[in-house]
Amino acid sequence: MEDSQSVATLIGSTASKIQQLQKAFAELESQRALTLNLRWKELEEHFSGLEKSLKRRFHELEDQEKEFETKTRKAREMLQKREAAVVAKEQSSLVRLQEKRDAAVFSITNALEKHRKLSSGQPADNGDNGELSVEEKQPEDIKSSFENGNLEVKSYPQLVKLCEEMDSEGLQKFISDNRKNLPALKEEIPWALKAAASPARLVLESLEGFYPSEVDGKKDANLLGLRRTCIMLMECLSVLLSNLDMVSVLALISEDIKEQAKLIAEEWKPKLDALDMDASNGNSLEAHAFLQLIDTFGIASGFNEEELSRLIPMVSRRRQAADLCRSLGLSEKMPGVIEVLVKNGRQIDAVNLAFAFELTEQFSPVPLLKSYLKEARKASSPVKPGNASPTAQTEVSERELTALKAVIKCIEEHNLEEQYPVDPLQKRVLLLEKAKADKKRATEVAKPQPKRPRANGAGYGPRVTNVAADKTFYPRVTDRYMQYVYDRPYVYPGPADNHSHSLLASATFNFSPSHGNYFGNGYQYQTPYLH
Repeated sequence: MEDSQSVATLIGSTASKIQQLQKAFAELESQRALTLNLRWKELEEHFSGLEKSLKRRFHELEDQEKEFETKTRKAREMLQKREAAVVAKEQSSLVRLQEKRDAAVFSITNALEKHRKLSSGQPADNGDNGELSVEEKQPEDIKSSFENGNLEVKSYPQLVKLCEEMDSEGLQKFISDNRKNLPALKEEIPWALKAAASPARLVLESLEGFYPSEVDGKKDANLLGLRRTCIMLMECLSVLLSNLDMVSVLALISEDIKEQAKLIAEEWKPKLDALDMDASNGNSLEAHAFLQLIDTFGIASGFNEEELSRLIPMVSRRRQAADLCRSLGLSEKMPGVIEVLVKNGRQIDAVNLAFAFELTEQFSPVPLLKSYLKEARKASSPVKPGNASPTAQTEVSERELTALKAVIKCIEEHNLEEQYPVDPLQKRVLLLEKAKADKKRATEVAKPQPKRPRANGAGYGPRVTNVAADKTFYPRVTDRYMQYVYDRPYVYPGPADNHSHSLLASATFNFSPSHGNYFGNGYQYQTPYLH
């Protein structure tokens, strides 16, 4: 910095040096008869040019120095964040390792004590503290592991009864009948599961109908509801397990339970190959249930991480996608997943996951959103606008409109207004909606109207020639048709073409840039269902 200031001072003194040189030339000219004006002008232009060149180069060097300092500062900040993330991950790993170690020591100690007493002929009293070993601890004793031991099932006490009876079908039907109050149900189901003799087995039994042998169109809505209920029950079991200590978790999720869960997962795995990626639209219940099953019952070690990561694009719009990836240990795979989404036109899903995993420096959100909108507009441009049918033009405008609304929603959710102003996008939305409303009104006006019956109701009577008095009987066309502006909820643009690909058999991802509502604000059960 001191060198820069000294260089700037020297450059600033060039003007005074030039003035001194000019005075010297003036004195030399006064001593000689020959004039030196022509030579002095050449010298003055030469020095002025050198001064400007030096100043310009100096300013360029200053700008480069500032840019370098900015990049260095950002690199240091990013390095500090990564170091903090690594430290936090190490701490969490150490905590989990310590918990497993304590549980193993506790189990070994109890087993040795029991073996010693049995060998000496003493009755096994299961320790001085009255606790059972991991192998002997019963689900009834797990209730005391909660911070509050009382069952907090206030709104739906019947849940407790169904769980006590291990009635998986009745539990499914009860949830279906009360689907309008799912948030309240989801809060109470974990507490109700505590009353079951084996909560994990009850949840596994509820999965039996997830893939029925025969499915017809009439039962399709019921199947969707049943699958959502299965996912919710597995999530509720995860909530129950998260509130228990390690010993109680090992008692609930025994090796026998894990084996049953593995058998179900192995049975489901081949069926994922037949999934239609375009139809799933990032919201596949089948892929979500498979990942939730593996996570809830802790059997991820039996499956390949690459195969699991290939399922993430199938659930990228589900609210639970980010948490599932973290719980399954797939966080390191997320850059590859986001790249797949970007390459296949799923930029909005990519932006959501980039924010969830703090990868916005690697995947800048604004360029991704602009790219998505550009592709949507490109796809919305007909080859021959003059020859496009009215239906095709309507579809083109609809695709662009839904794409604009999706981008605006993403910008608002992630507070990107300063980087990507939404005013021009909203103006374009208003323009397209106005054109849509005008076209709707024009279509309504152009529809032929049925003939009005004659007033006397006697069929075809004599033609009345003087109708001057009746001219006001029929209202004007604009009065007869009320002008409505239809404002329907939007989704992401639908797929341009449909392809079905094998999900687990291939390492490549090919699915269309189709987007539906992103489940980022809450667990949504959109399709009504009955059992």
